[in-house]
Amino acid sequence: MNDIAKVKFYTLEEISKHDGKQDARTWIIIRDVVYDVTNYLDNHPGGGELITEWAGKDGTKDFDDFGHSLDAKKELKKLKIGEVVEEEKKNKKDNNKQLVKQKNEKVVVTLDNVPEKNCLSILTCGILT
Repeated sequence: MNDIAKVKFYTLEEISKHDGKQDARTWIIIRDVVYDVTNYLDNHPGGGELITEWAGKDGTKDFDDFGHSLDAKKELKKLKIGEVVEEEKKNKKDNNKQLVKQKNEKVVVTLDNVPEKNCLSILTCGILT
C-alpha cells in the first residue's frame, strides 16, 4: 500500500471542531497539512497558547513568519494526522503545477525578434551565430 492511500483527509469544518474547546483535541493546519498538537502544547518552547491561537484553523502564515528551525519542522512532521481535502486546500496542487509549467516554458529568441541585432543583444539573449 502506498503513502497516498494511507493519508486521511479532513474538511475545514471537521478540523475547526478540534479547537481544544468543542473537542479535547487541538488540531492546526500548516500548508494544508493537519496536525494534532494536543500532546505537544506543554512542550512548545514559546508556550502552548501560541499554538492554541490557531486551534482548529490555518496557522501557516504565523508559523512561517516566526521562522521556525529545522528541528521544529521535524517535530511538526511527527504530529501529522492528515491533510485538508483537496477542494478546500489553499495551495492546490493544480495551481502549483501551473506555476511550474509557466516557469519551465521555453522562450525562443531568434535574430528576427531581437530588437537590435548587435553583438551585445545576440550574446545577451544567448544566441550564437
